[in-house]
Amino acid sequence: MLGKIKQIFTQDHERYDGIRPVNIYLMRLLYILMVVFVGKDAWGYILAFDGVWNPDEAMVWSVWAAFAALALLGLFRTVQMIPILLLEIFYKLVWLAIVAYPLWQSGTLEGSAAEGMTGAFLWVVLPIIAVPWGYVVSRLILGRSAKAA
Repeated sequence: MLGKIKQIFTQDHERYDGIRPVNIYLMRLLYILMVVFVGKDAWGYILAFDGVWNPDEAMVWSVWAAFAALALLGLFRTVQMIPILLLEIFYKLVWLAIVAYPLWQSGTLEGSAAEGMTGAFLWVVLPIIAVPWGYVVSRLILGRSAKAA
């Protein structure tokens, strides 16, 4: 039993390009959450819409729908779809920094239109924990191959 637990925290070079299985499982969980929650809302809204789209509103719903569709691909190509998790981390951190933080600092976040989204965006800690940062730096930022890493 202890060996199995230790195994999920040990790098797996054969199956996951050196990423620990625990990171793979956590990333797949995040992809599932994106598909279920974001996909349900976005695709449900798009498919139920009956009228003429406002271009800005259509763009927003299209981005969310595409985001959920790419997350579905992440269930099967977990490592290759890490960039979608990076996008999620970065857009949420940027939004928290430029919208939520100034409101919080001025004491006007509570009761504002941004309060609910701030609560949802604070869950950004989950993808930050799940992403295998050593892999991201080595392969995606520095461009090292699997053999050089």
